[in-house]
Amino acid sequence: MSSPTNHLSEYDYLIVGGGAAGLSLAYHISREPRLADKKVLLIEPDAKTRNDRTWSFWADEPGLFDGIVAHEWRKFAFRSPGFERVIDLGRYRYKTINGLDYYRFVHRAVAASPQFASMQGEVTRLANTPTGAVATITDSEITARYAFDSRPPNLAELKQPEKHRYLLQHFVGWEIETETDVFDPTTVEFMDFRGEQQHEARFMYVLPYSPRKALVEYTLFSETVLPKAEYEAAIRHYLTNTLKLKSYQITAEEAGAIPMTDHPLPARTGQHIINLGTRGGRAKPSTGYAFKRIQQHSARLVAALAATGRPPADATGDNWQFRLFDTLLLDIMQRQGESTRDIFRQLFERNPVERIFRFLDEQTSWADNLRVMNSVSAGPFMRSIGQVLRGRPGRR
Repeated sequence: MSSPTNHLSEYDYLIVGGGAAGLSLAYHISREPRLADKKVLLIEPDAKTRNDRTWSFWADEPGLFDGIVAHEWRKFAFRSPGFERVIDLGRYRYKTINGLDYYRFVHRAVAASPQFASMQGEVTRLANTPTGAVATITDSEITARYAFDSRPPNLAELKQPEKHRYLLQHFVGWEIETETDVFDPTTVEFMDFRGEQQHEARFMYVLPYSPRKALVEYTLFSETVLPKAEYEAAIRHYLTNTLKLKSYQITAEEAGAIPMTDHPLPARTGQHIINLGTRGGRAKPSTGYAFKRIQQHSARLVAALAATGRPPADATGDNWQFRLFDTLLLDIMQRQGESTRDIFRQLFERNPVERIFRFLDEQTSWADNLRVMNSVSAGPFMRSIGQVLRGRPGRR
């Protein structure tokens, strides 16, 4: 992999951003023999030298990144007042990948390919031209036939609260080690809703790596983040009162806030700029899960580029009915967040886990969609349907 040296450089593909989405597309391109003659430039704003995040997802078949999966689980636990269940995932596995492992893996792959070049810098302007796209970095311009933009969208500037719903999935997590066996390393505590909801959706999420090591995370769906001390107090309460721990060591911390919105995030900006990741709506609005959707998007783009030389006319293949389902759940979360607990309880109580996964992966039939919707109380959704028909978000 080389570095660009010209003031004006021309490439076939320009990838702006080296996070999950940008690196995913780079890796998929590197694996496609029909694109081996394409010149690709990867522009990253900073060096990826820290384990700054993890990505988790469920899957029922082998994936491209199985070699760097840090851990996988065969069971889920769902817990809420009056209902608890440990669920065997059947043919599915829940997997997690550490960010640094992912960065290193993809960087090694593209470094081995002479078609790739890379540079570090911030793209200050990205625009269409009659024949492609042009990116401005400091005092340099770089042109390409197509540009793929994975920079986070500026939702603060785009925001239209009178038309759309804007929430965050925000969290603080501690990786802890204990002196005695506490955790079941076969079972993810997927959602533990037994704590106070405070008019929002709040739950504990635990990834146990061994009987004495786990990531314990306090997660909320709401419009604003909390002071860090509030997340930490909730985690301490869970460790002390639910897990009955008297001592533990915090070995790492993580925190984040994922936009969850039905604001239209276009799949492309003009003819030659295709949006990736959160910018292209790949974080599912109602759950925040993005990693597998990013891989599917990358595969779709690369297949079309290899077959036709152009991105697909429908860049994502998203289905309108699932966008509607996401909007309805976001409306409920925004209007009456505490009822989210009951909705998820009904989903896990009344549906096989395979159907829930297929539904969240947007792979269910109309018949299964009806089964899922009939398994939850109609009242909250009927009110949200009314708000959607009126063209405005619901309010508490």
